[in-house]
Amino acid sequence: MQRYVRPLVQMGPARPTGAVSLAGGSGWFTHVEVLRREGADEVVLADQLTDQERQNLTKPRTPVAGLDFSAPVLMGILNVTPDSFSDGGRHDDLSAATHAATKMAEQGAHLIDIGGESTRPGAAFVPESEEIERTAPVIAALRAANLTTPISIDTRKSTVANAALDAGANIVNDVSGFGFDPDLAPLCAARKTPVCVMHAQGDPATMQDDPQYGDVVLDVYDYLLQRIEYLTSLGIPRDQIIADPGIGFGKKLPHNLKLLHRISLFHSLGVPILLGASRKKFIGTIGNVTQANARGPGSVGVAIGAISQGIQIIRAHDVAEHAQAIALWRAGMAQGGYD
Repeated sequence: MQRYVRPLVQMGPARPTGAVSLAGGSGWFTHVEVLRREGADEVVLADQLTDQERQNLTKPRTPVAGLDFSAPVLMGILNVTPDSFSDGGRHDDLSAATHAATKMAEQGAHLIDIGGESTRPGAAFVPESEEIERTAPVIAALRAANLTTPISIDTRKSTVANAALDAGANIVNDVSGFGFDPDLAPLCAARKTPVCVMHAQGDPATMQDDPQYGDVVLDVYDYLLQRIEYLTSLGIPRDQIIADPGIGFGKKLPHNLKLLHRISLFHSLGVPILLGASRKKFIGTIGNVTQANARGPGSVGVAIGAISQGIQIIRAHDVAEHAQAIALWRAGMAQGGYD
């Protein structure tokens, strides 16, 4: 019977004998929660891990596009769209977009994620030529302005990704898990491009209609594992793959909360994990905030909770606020605390 192991992550410099370091970061664990589709879950000592389970959980994550995962990585969101759920129309002008990206880098973003097609619930399909016109000139302008911060292109389409890579992008971030365009993953393999693979149930137009899962945490894990194996079969190195559980993509509020509660399970995939929860509806529902652009405090709270479970990458709209919170969190976790 297949089992899934979730490290019960702790932080801080004081570690007991037998503590095991998590993925080369500041987290560690002495116990894991063993999850099964059938039978009772249980908590066991870390020394009961198999060699492969231990390797997946403990090996330091290899840099991707120069990003160092020994500390939290902050991904700034730049939507160059007229209809994104919280910032649509703000950056659909070349000057505004390049200014926003430069400002995010100055505020502490280690990576800029640029997207030209809204993937909010109910969003309509954007033709490839239009998506290219929205994204490639912005990337080219940022590189012409000597912005050295890594850039990811948020797209489901191979032609869009190809144009973005030609313009200076470094990573392809596909919310469809490389299942929408069969040419996209082979393109990334041929161009030796790192990728981020995300879980989504359905497409943006219909994904929130009635999502169903047997066990949302284990279903999402199995999906990501299968997609990682597909990507590696094409020649993309496993250590150049990032995985994203896809908070809010074909998931209702209880699904999102279950994923957040056990998000450290995804370290067992053996790759860096990205959390994209910024300003999403469940934050507004729980925090009683209707306007998406007012959900920054809740977004920061969710991010810090995920970082406390060892999540390596946080995707955020409010870069300055997240950078400040992460800096304070890291100081509190370090030797000597806030002194």
